[in-house]
Amino acid sequence: MAYLPRLKEEYKSRVVSALTDEFGYKNVMQVPKLERIVVSRGVGAAVADKKLIDYSVDELTNITGQRAVATISKKDIATFKLRKGMPIGARVTLRGERMYEFLDRLVTSSLPRVRDFNGIKATGFDGRGNYSLGVTEQIIFPEIDIDKVKKIEGLNITFVTSAETDKEAKSLLTELGLPFKKN
Repeated sequence: MAYLPRLKEEYKSRVVSALTDEFGYKNVMQVPKLERIVVSRGVGAAVADKKLIDYSVDELTNITGQRAVATISKKDIATFKLRKGMPIGARVTLRGERMYEFLDRLVTSSLPRVRDFNGIKATGFDGRGNYSLGVTEQIIFPEIDIDKVKKIEGLNITFVTSAETDKEAKSLLTELGLPFKKN
């Protein structure tokens, strides 16, 4: 039998029925699902030092387990000394089993390592069922060796779901284990 991530199994066995009960879906295909997770980081200082992009790409690759790509600027901005086509960040798009593995590691080992952690804010929804989360330090991930870190930087994590509303998306992400703050 092929390997199936723990959260994917849990989604199929428990989350689908829980969401169907909560929202009254008539068909299993109506139940929202997690489509992809995008992990990205902007590196503003890369205008002066090109090696910072390589460090960011390597860090994101270590964190996610999938090769990161450098993002490039789309236009010239003279005040930032930025030219079109210069690398200014890094990002990874996770789908399928790697997505579920990353989410599992994020919920079980990385978020509990945040200092004074009491849940993530529920204000990051965009109105279309997607949720964005900012992490201030990359050292919360166990894959990062703290002795090799040049500079502590943050990163953005975006959860793209097939949900129609924010309420459905929040229920889906809560069932998958994201610890939202209690209001």
